[in-house]
Amino acid sequence: MWQKTNWHGAFMKAFSIVALAASLFSVSAQAQDLSIEHTQYQLDNGLTVILAEDHDLPLVQVNVWYHVGSKDEPQGRSGFAHLFEHLMFQGSENQPGEYFEPLQEVGARVNGTTNSDRTNYFEGLGREQLPLALWLESDRMGWLLGVIDQGKIDNQREVVRNERRQRYEIPPYGEVWPDLMAEVFPEGHPYHHPTIGSHEDLEAASLEDVHEWFGTWYGPNNASLVVVGDFDEAEARELIENYFGPIPRGPEPEVTTADPVVHESETVVRRVEEGVPYDKVWIAWPTPALFADGDAELDIVSDVLTGGRSSRLTSALVYDQQIAKSVEVYQYSRYLAGVYMVEATAAEGHTTDELVAAIDEVLAGLAESGPTEDELAIAVANVEAGFYGGMNTLAAKADRLNTYLFTAGTPDYLQEDLNRYLAVTQEGVQAAAASLNEGRVVFHVTPEVTETNTEETE
Repeated sequence: MWQKTNWHGAFMKAFSIVALAASLFSVSAQAQDLSIEHTQYQLDNGLTVILAEDHDLPLVQVNVWYHVGSKDEPQGRSGFAHLFEHLMFQGSENQPGEYFEPLQEVGARVNGTTNSDRTNYFEGLGREQLPLALWLESDRMGWLLGVIDQGKIDNQREVVRNERRQRYEIPPYGEVWPDLMAEVFPEGHPYHHPTIGSHEDLEAASLEDVHEWFGTWYGPNNASLVVVGDFDEAEARELIENYFGPIPRGPEPEVTTADPVVHESETVVRRVEEGVPYDKVWIAWPTPALFADGDAELDIVSDVLTGGRSSRLTSALVYDQQIAKSVEVYQYSRYLAGVYMVEATAAEGHTTDELVAAIDEVLAGLAESGPTEDELAIAVANVEAGFYGGMNTLAAKADRLNTYLFTAGTPDYLQEDLNRYLAVTQEGVQAAAASLNEGRVVFHVTPEVTETNTEETE
């Protein structure tokens, strides 16, 4: 499956949208296994290559993953993985201009993203431009450092700091997510700090840090290249060998690990915040990692709770009791650990304490009796529909192949992923709901009381 920053949670949210299509899909395995036909091989320098021909459109998608994210940052350098992603667009030794320029001239769609677990770069473009995309990706993999100086670091540092302000510090509720994750994962855990980092750590980043990060994490043996689309495999292999083959193997980075997180009791955080319009509450539990036991069951719990108007939490809080404007539930699955999240907005005249009490009552009911047969069937059908719908673009296929390679150890994991959901039982979902116990973090945020909003409520 797929995630939100996390590709997995975002698709789980989307599954509720396709509930009407549930009847189109069997809740049992399909006659023909789901797969993305591909070839996998490795260059002598350790670069893993995955090629998947798809000749429906005259387009190709290039997708490169470096197996490093914010979880791998040393103490005092939070945000560095994301800052380095920005520097990868500042040119390379044989293409010293902005990385975007030659690709945008041919109409390519280009970007990169960083999360806690990996950093990726991708280009979608016409099939005749595949050599250009591969050459540019190889040049910054092998020949980046010659054009990175302190001036570029300073410039991109300010870009990232402004991004932090715009995404987290200025918007209403913007800082809730990083603060909540810091409560769920203790000091020293790889997920304790946000991917965007802190201003102080970003200010401390140096040219020496750039060279060390590149040398440690950006070797071809710590990367995987996926090409999907309208190309000839023999020609693609030759291009990849010519462009990427000369890049020397890097060191073998130490794999970041973490012990499971368990909260012995409830942690309650109450915060009054200027500029937020509504009372909101977040409830979060540390949960199993992506593909671990219980991960799929928690996704099904989410669909049973908020998969549609008649789902348990939505119907109870929004329509029956009318104490919530909205309620959302999802399993946020990551490589080392997951987080189960309930997010609810109070209706006018109601409090976040009321929401927590009502949420607990619904969760207790599911933990006591489990889902009905119909609830389970609809939830699994929604998941199955999402699997089919999630293969509609070259970009989605390319990212899926890299996701499975990184997380499951093989790109050929699509059917196995779906099978996790097809095998879910009522008892398994009941047990997953029961695992959402008192070892959790509850985060209340309420608007600051001012003379203006006091008058509005009178």
